[in-house]
Amino acid sequence: MHEIPEIVIYTGLAFLLLALLLSFVRLVRGPSVNDRIAAMDLIASIVTGFIIIYSMLWKSEFYIDVVIIISLISFIGTVAISTYLRQKRKSS
Repeated sequence: MHEIPEIVIYTGLAFLLLALLLSFVRLVRGPSVNDRIAAMDLIASIVTGFIIIYSMLWKSEFYIDVVIIISLISFIGTVAISTYLRQKRKSS
């Protein structure tokens, strides 16, 4: 198995940090609720990317289980919020 150079790992972390900052700006500014939901989902995906790169840096497979759990919680949360907003729109 090939070793990934550390510069590649740190570059990936830097790009993920930039993506996290930009999606946090979208989460705060909106302008609509749908934009905020998409930003929250994107932030959860970026955090999973951080955890995967961190596990590659420390050569530990333990964190992969954490990524799976975060992904499942994020998916369930997105579906729950979307369902709530759809029902709220129908009742209005």
